[in-house]
Amino acid sequence: MGSDAQAPDKWVAARDEAKAKLLACQKEHGVESCMKCEKVIGCEVRNDYVKKVYESMNKGQGGGFEF
Repeated sequence: MGSDAQAPDKWVAARDEAKAKLLACQKEHGVESCMKCEKVIGCEVRNDYVKKVYESMNKGQGGGFEF
């Protein structure tokens, strides 16, 4: 394996950044889960995190994830 195997790719880096924002938001709202937050429906922070997780799994190969 090359050196790329050790460094996170851009999709993983974006996912990790979105996760950090999500965790900060949960802390700010005093919840341990988005499901316990009154703003869960339509929450941009959560939706961005879900999108970034999907993108990190498909590595930019297209498709979409609608829920």
